[in-house]
Amino acid sequence: MVDHQLDRVFQALADATRRELVARLVTGPAAVKELAQPFAMSLPAVMQHLRVLESCGLVASEKAGRVRTYRLEPAGLRLAEQWLGEQRTGWEHRLDRLGGFLAADRQEGTTS
Repeated sequence: MVDHQLDRVFQALADATRRELVARLVTGPAAVKELAQPFAMSLPAVMQHLRVLESCGLVASEKAGRVRTYRLEPAGLRLAEQWLGEQRTGWEHRLDRLGGFLAADRQEGTTS
């Protein structure tokens, strides 16, 4: 289940427009019309991007009258952040081991 949701989060973030929408929502909630303003695309196209972000849990929306407002959902981003952190920790461990190996190899070379 978590792997499937993580796949959907990364798939959503693979699109530059959706990343820009997420970056904008970091500053606070915004109405669809406000979110669409900087893009050279139709309002329905922006709404489709927002639905993708909402379906994977990166954003949530509320409707008041005719205005739909979106806000960032930190839990969706935490899932991606946790996975990236685990990968980083693994690579740091591997690089530390390689560094130790290279340092030991250099020491052996100078004592021979």
